[in-house]
Amino acid sequence: MNNTLLEGEPGIGKTTLLRTIADQITVRGIGGFYTQEIREKGHRVGFRIETFTGQSGILAHIDYTTGPRVRKYRVDVAAFEEIGVNGLKMALIESNVILIDEIGKMELFSRPFWDIMLRCLDSVKPVIATVMAYPHPFVDRLKARSDVQLVTVSLENRNKLALKLIHEINGLFPGPG
Repeated sequence: MNNTLLEGEPGIGKTTLLRTIADQITVRGIGGFYTQEIREKGHRVGFRIETFTGQSGILAHIDYTTGPRVRKYRVDVAAFEEIGVNGLKMALIESNVILIDEIGKMELFSRPFWDIMLRCLDSVKPVIATVMAYPHPFVDRLKARSDVQLVTVSLENRNKLALKLIHEINGLFPGPG
């Protein structure tokens, strides 16, 4: 196992799958980031980015008036680079496993993200990342790499897939985490 990209339709459970892996692997030293919805009064108003080491910020919000637009959200590229890109730089130095949620439209506005993604995939560290299913030149290149296992997440396979990936990661690091 080196690099695994998890693709699937929005809402299929890719982020939940990645968080399950993070919670259940016995390996110390998880690096990377995940995104979470920001909800107000039952409606999604934005997305928060959080690293596995505790940094967090707002990736995108409906109230932002500047920044690239993805549907009704404006993306704070600077905040993403401060938290997400820098989190991946630190993961390359300090972590044993790199988890990334996600390689998607919002994150791809950052060219430094493209560079750090390639560095992560080129490293010897196992990388598990969620990735958008839609075509994109950079993402398509990542999916086509010979060192990438592309897995489609579905309602039917997501729980077994989590167990399989947890087992694979734990097997790479025998003994106490």
